Amino acid sequence: MQRLSVRKPIPYPILIGEGVLAQVGAPKGPKALLYDRKVEGFALEVAEALGAPHRLGLEGGEGVKTLEVYGQVLSFLAEGGLPRNATLLVVGGGTLTDLGGFVAATYLRGVPYLAFPTTTLSVVDAGVGGKTGLNLPQGKNLVGAFHFPQGVYAELRTLRTLPPLAFKEGLVEAFKHGLISGDEDLLWVEDLTPESPRLEAYLARAVAVKVGVTERDPLERGERRLLNLGHTLAHALEAATHHALPHGAAVAYGLLYAALLGRALGGEDLVPLVQGLLRWLAPPPLPRLAWEDLLPYLARDKKKVSERLHWVVPLAPGRLEVRPLPEALLREAYGAWQAELEAAGLAPP
Repeated sequence: MQRLSVRKPIPYPILIGEGVLAQVGAPKGPKALLYDRKVEGFALEVAEALGAPHRLGLEGGEGVKTLEVYGQVLSFLAEGGLPRNATLLVVGGGTLTDLGGFVAATYLRGVPYLAFPTTTLSVVDAGVGGKTGLNLPQGKNLVGAFHFPQGVYAELRTLRTLPPLAFKEGLVEAFKHGLISGDEDLLWVEDLTPESPRLEAYLARAVAVKVGVTERDPLERGERRLLNLGHTLAHALEAATHHALPHGAAVAYGLLYAALLGRALGGEDLVPLVQGLLRWLAPPPLPRLAWEDLLPYLARDKKKVSERLHWVVPLAPGRLEVRPLPEALLREAYGAWQAELEAAGLAPP
């Protein structure tokens, strides 16, 4: 069992391993369960162990992060008469923890919640750090709030239920944490499987990077922006494909683009490193997308400052910059990015 502690702005524990339920102290007051139906068995274990008679199961995926579903969950809590001292238990992947955290942030102006991430993506990234949110037709995560959980409990048994691509996707975020921190061990993903003996420690190491960054900058005023490495293009790709492209795959594509930007600005050539990640991931190929197809989504990216979009650029592992970039450079890098993907068979010529 791996144990980490977040100290600020709100202290809470993070447990990663098998048998985490035995380590969870039942919160006082009423409890409600929001869960992904794909992990209903584990969700019901959580409900029974912690005493949550109010239960709502949803189909996970980006389709759950909508204003309509958000309203349904609020109505579920209100119809159950859940008071302000109720605790919401959220079991599922990143989309469920995003939705559940935002529900907890806004129901009765805020109630506590516990996160039980059940995918590698939610363990490494979405379940930790207090970012919650919904999508709009105009773009991803344009609605949200910072609302920190009372605890994060990652039961690794649930990772064995994931399809191979879904398991690998979350490790793309861990790889990203390796680029941000300079931790070379996090860049070594090829041997990881749900049964890997080093998986537990690897995930904890990746989470520790995010914990350190978010403790120093919980509300994304500075350093936390580095965690968006690869995500500017990734979110545009997701929106342009109507979320047919999975998030982890989109981030891997975004990391390749970021590496090309870094090389163009005189940084270390990280392109071969990210190409290796893409070969291992074997993501779904992209449809034909011109730069102009992405511009509407980039224009609404939540990382804009004033009217300028800021890009996270890796110049070397552990050395990144956040800055606006000239349109000509962005277009040139996009052309190089398309050429790399065409050569790898991941985009139409």
